[in-house]
Amino acid sequence: MPIMTKSINHIRLTVTDIDRSRAFYEGLFNWPVAIEMPAGTAPEEQGRYGFLYGGVIYNIGHSLLGLRPVSTDTFDENRTGLDHLSLALQGPAELTAAVALLDEQGIPHGDIKDIGNGFILEFRDPDNIALELFAPKEP
Repeated sequence: MPIMTKSINHIRLTVTDIDRSRAFYEGLFNWPVAIEMPAGTAPEEQGRYGFLYGGVIYNIGHSLLGLRPVSTDTFDENRTGLDHLSLALQGPAELTAAVALLDEQGIPHGDIKDIGNGFILEFRDPDNIALELFAPKEP
């Protein structure tokens, strides 16, 4: 009998600089923080947050996305592991707004591409992790 899943619970990206990555993701997406070690946590309580590895977990809607600051190299989608992270939007108007925000923040990106059932916009985070925004043609 197969394992029956209903969705992705969370994804965690390893990053080189947590402050830089937090500024990038929070500046673009404004996701609420789901879990992080509270400032001023007593040393004897800090072990409870060891699973964060000094990072943060965001609530991105129907799942969670975490950042873990342990990496020392750069992302390469041609190695085993993650190819890219695609985030769903409501429709094409949100992609147009995303282009404006990326331009405003000086973040390089590709053109909006028609892929048949929807449109995508590709760009990269500060660690070169490939990100994609997807908007269906029909909401």
